[in-house]
Amino acid sequence: MSARLDISITAPTSLEFQIAIAPHPGATVTEKLVFLLDGKPVDATEVSGPHGNRIHVFDAGVGSLQVEYDATVLGNTHPAPITNYDKSLYLRPSRYAESDKFYGFAATEFGDYADSEEVLEKISAWVGRRLQYVPGSSDPIDGATDTLLAGAGVCRDYAHLVVAMLRAVNVPARLVAVYAPGCDPMDFHAVAEGFVGGKWRVVDATCLAPRSTLIRIATGRDAADTAFLDNHNGAITLNSSTVTAVVDGELPIDDITELVSLT
Repeated sequence: MSARLDISITAPTSLEFQIAIAPHPGATVTEKLVFLLDGKPVDATEVSGPHGNRIHVFDAGVGSLQVEYDATVLGNTHPAPITNYDKSLYLRPSRYAESDKFYGFAATEFGDYADSEEVLEKISAWVGRRLQYVPGSSDPIDGATDTLLAGAGVCRDYAHLVVAMLRAVNVPARLVAVYAPGCDPMDFHAVAEGFVGGKWRVVDATCLAPRSTLIRIATGRDAADTAFLDNHNGAITLNSSTVTAVVDGELPIDDITELVSLT
């Protein structure tokens, strides 16, 4: 996996990045993360968040910022843990996944599957049919309701709608930012996780990349918790971003009827 960001800073600011992968216990990870402001290295402070989220924070003056990240993962990680707090937190409505607006609708559409692992497939397929993947069709502040009404969006919009529907039928659900080998168009990718059968299972209604190859970056209630870049106080322009994710060998075939966990 790799990410390259070119950012112009036009007023002094504080920046937060979530582009480094989360810890993967059981796997072998090698990585390098470099920040260069006008060609000079910048030291960032790593802040640890829930679920292994790694936030790299630093203050920056005016200038040209180059960000370079590279990582290689060998092997599979241990299953994502679950706590009673997670079961409570990820049932609640959140800013971009307003599940309380969908209670009646979701019960009518998916109530028959609410207590079954099949609910993941049903909601994934339904969202995939209802939405069109259209880059640039949504605003950064759009939530699940806006996405359903618009009938179009990008990966985060698909994930927010899946998360909202799952929570609305009493299934804990959360959003995960990932590196996604095979994703087209290639970029930072967003998927959902639903807690069924005692495990977190990944749902990608876009079907843009095989779920078994996804690599976790950040996990949270919705995109507010998982954004790859946050700017505080100053002014910046993201001039370009290049994301690469590949696997060693052929990409596997993904079947949405199968239960898959992030590995």
